[in-house]
Amino acid sequence: MEIEHSVLDRYSEGADERQPDLCCPVDYDASLLKLLPQEIIDKDYGCGDPSRYVKEGDVVLDLGAGSGKICYMAAQLVGDKGQVIGIDMNDDMLALARKYQPEMAEKLGGERVKFVKGLIQDLAVDLNEVDSQLQQYPINDAESLIRHQAWQQTQSSKQPLIKDDSVDLVVSNCVLNLVEDSDKTKMIDEIFRVVKPGGRVAISDIVSDEFVPKHMKEDSSLWSGCISGALQEQEMLDAFVKAGFVAVAYDKWEADPWQLVEGIEFRSVTITATKPKNAPCLDVGHAVIYRGPYSEVYDDEGHVYPRGQRIATCARSFELMTEGVYGDDFIGITPKVLKEPTSWCAPAGTLRPASETKGGIHIASSECCSEVDCC
Repeated sequence: MEIEHSVLDRYSEGADERQPDLCCPVDYDASLLKLLPQEIIDKDYGCGDPSRYVKEGDVVLDLGAGSGKICYMAAQLVGDKGQVIGIDMNDDMLALARKYQPEMAEKLGGERVKFVKGLIQDLAVDLNEVDSQLQQYPINDAESLIRHQAWQQTQSSKQPLIKDDSVDLVVSNCVLNLVEDSDKTKMIDEIFRVVKPGGRVAISDIVSDEFVPKHMKEDSSLWSGCISGALQEQEMLDAFVKAGFVAVAYDKWEADPWQLVEGIEFRSVTITATKPKNAPCLDVGHAVIYRGPYSEVYDDEGHVYPRGQRIATCARSFELMTEGVYGDDFIGITPKVLKEPTSWCAPAGTLRPASETKGGIHIASSECCSEVDCC
């Protein structure tokens, strides 16, 4: 709780007056900043630009939205059919972000952004509802505490702040490191819960090259300054794989550390990942060829791809491997005539005979889905 209070206090100060120590130099898209009020730009604190991963029509969730800068940048990219949700637990930051909503809605030609009060480690809890409940039924003894906990559990289950499978893209800008270590696994599990099958994440954050020692973690100033709460660089990737994401990667990794504290390098990175689609493994004759240059690679689901070999895949895996995230590394081959779909997941390294894919062509994932129900 001490850590949470230090974070709240630090960012409340940041909403009132700019705190230059809370941010790294970032090369944002200047064209997206033109519409933004200067106060939002000045009082934004981050270490990357996850807005560059936003696509038209996306429903975007920004974790720890702060002043709303990334939200208002993303709103220009999602178009009139998209939506941006900013979540933050800090009332002062929420007030700052909401202050410019009418102005930004007019500039954007519609209300595409909303801000909600919540915890990024528990995206089901609506803190506005919690505030109202506590005003009506304050906690003043053990019985009232138990009643409140039961109410909150019911509220989160029946009316979650962010629903399951509802978001195309989750972004955040230097906030995962602010969550207590005991809640980090739950936080990433929550991200997985709310992302749609096939949806993505783009997380800009600070990682450390070594594990942070206990005495640094207990320093509330280092923690609220986005330093001692950082995950170690391999630990960060592993946490997203463990949650169920695939294609987990460091898309950006700053060579120069942002801070050097007690010999530990803290640097800005952007991690990207995809949530697999909920689809059965149906074999219709697809194959993929890993282009190289490595002798072989394997994915987060345990499939092995030797260089130059036609590896048999189910339709779901074929779609994933030929999407943009993998598309430059693999040649996808769909047979000239699709086989009758059968439930089958090829054992790792299973080859597809050339005779079965002869005359086939490389196709995009959208074309794949038009021919067989693989989504």
